[in-house]
Amino acid sequence: MIRVLIADDQDLVRLGLRALVESEDDLALAGEAADGLRAVELARRERPDVVLMDIRMPGIDGIEATRRIVADPDLAGTRVVVLTTFELDEYVFDALRHGASGFLTKDTRPAELLRAIRLVAEGEALLSPSVTRRVVREFATRPSRVPRPHPRLDALTDRERQVVGLVGEGLNNEEIAARLVVSPATARTHVSRAMGKLGARDRAQLVVFAYQSGLVSG
Repeated sequence: MIRVLIADDQDLVRLGLRALVESEDDLALAGEAADGLRAVELARRERPDVVLMDIRMPGIDGIEATRRIVADPDLAGTRVVVLTTFELDEYVFDALRHGASGFLTKDTRPAELLRAIRLVAEGEALLSPSVTRRVVREFATRPSRVPRPHPRLDALTDRERQVVGLVGEGLNNEEIAARLVVSPATARTHVSRAMGKLGARDRAQLVVFAYQSGLVSG
């Protein structure tokens, strides 16, 4: 059973998300929050598998709430999916940088939202939708951005650096395997080792590291 916490300051949005979650046999509602502080409080108390997090909320916004949840060692198994009204939201990259596992726009089809919940609950990252790649590329490669190599970057092998760069481009394991002419299992192993060495929670954070370290040119 995947336990889902909903955080949004709009009653109608929460109602729709709750109805969607409760309609699925493998999903359960872990709670609802109308502001960021309540979202953090409920996450710490209920320890949900997935948090659907709105960005703009009273108290503290969704970015700060995401940061606090991700930073809590007791919530290592909790994944955050950011919900936003706009496809190109200047705050989305900050949310990913602070540990969100991906994001969706609020007009996402119900089936895609359910798929996203299950995907991140399994420890994957929501990187497939083209909008995610576009936002990361847009805001991680601003002209004023100066690459800040990850302090553990030197621990990666040349192949692992190459793989992290490909993850940064938004490629999945099968696409990486095809690009490097290796098996998907080998690509998966390289990704896992790179995540371990860099201390990345999931692929979304690996994407952020790739851009910040200059492994992806944009």
